[in-house]
Parts: sequence; structure tokens; C-alpha cells
Amino acid sequence: MNTSRWSSVDAALLILRIGIGISFVFVYGYEKLFGGPEKWMGLGQNMSALGITFWPTFWGFMGSFAEFAGALFVMLGLLTRPALGLLIITMVVAATGHITGTISGGPWHATEMLTVFVVLLLTGPGRYSIDAMLEKKFSAPTKETV
Repeated sequence: MNTSRWSSVDAALLILRIGIGISFVFVYGYEKLFGGPEKWMGLGQNMSALGITFWPTFWGFMGSFAEFAGALFVMLGLLTRPALGLLIITMVVAATGHITGTISGGPWHATEMLTVFVVLLLTGPGRYSIDAMLEKKFSAPTKETV
């Protein structure tokens, strides 16, 4: 097995996680999360694209939380897959809203980010993540490690 190749893949996953995480935390999530209930209500009304018209403030908060905290967790590589699950749901809502016209503009950015999040979900966060450190620390020792 070529370990240097896998080190490059792990480094690439780290760079991708940090780059996407910074973008979502500071460009998208921060403004929405700290915009307060009025902002959340406006965002939550986008759920109508999926036929969900109740609790818009709650849904708006959840989308904002996913974009801020979820992206922060992805960036750190902590609880990466659950955080990606939240981000994937958020991007599905955003893409659907753009396609149905509930949200103005095209769906391209949301579908691009959806693709990135699905790929990260499938690959995992890589070796350079808190998830990998915790897995290594709490995994049962094998014959090879004893």
C-alpha cells in the first residue's frame, strides 16, 4: 500500500473541510444564526418548497445552525457525518427552493455544495480530524497493536 498517496488524500480532505467550513461558518451561517428570530422566520418559510408551512422560525434556526455549527464541526472533523447530514438536508431545501422559485436565483451553488457534502459523507473526514483521533483512542486494541 502506498501510504504517501493516502497521506495526500487525507491532507486534501483536511484542506477541503477547512475551506468549505470557513466559507459556511463566516459567509453563510454567521449572519443567519445571529440574525435572530425575524431572520430565522424568513429562512424557515423556504420550507414551503417542500410543503412544510408550520414552525418557520424553528426551521430557519435549524438551517442557520446547520450552516454555522455544522460547518464548524466539519471544519474540525468532529461528529463530521452527523454534521454533514444536517448540511445535506439544508442544501436539499435550498436547491428545491431555487428550483421551485420559492428562493430567487439558480440552484447551482446549493447543488454544488450538496455534491461536496455527499462526497465528504462517503469518504469521511480523513486521518487529520478529531473523529479519527477519538476513534484511534477509543478503539479496542488488535493483535497488531498489542
